[in-house]
Amino acid sequence: MLARVTRGETLAVTSDGTKVAELRPLRRRALTTRQLIDRRRALPAVDFDSLRADIDAVIDPAL
Repeated sequence: MLARVTRGETLAVTSDGTKVAELRPLRRRALTTRQLIDRRRALPAVDFDSLRADIDAVIDPAL
């Protein structure tokens, strides 16, 4: 059950067929603009040639 809630699902808890509670994920606090910018700056650089080679190895390049 907790795995389902972790993935975002809300579950009803019943007693003799009567809904008595809900089990749902906690709401996450929205990130500030500064936090988003800081996270973006902390990301590793992307090697586009390597990325393209990896994608081509999995997906037919003719697509």
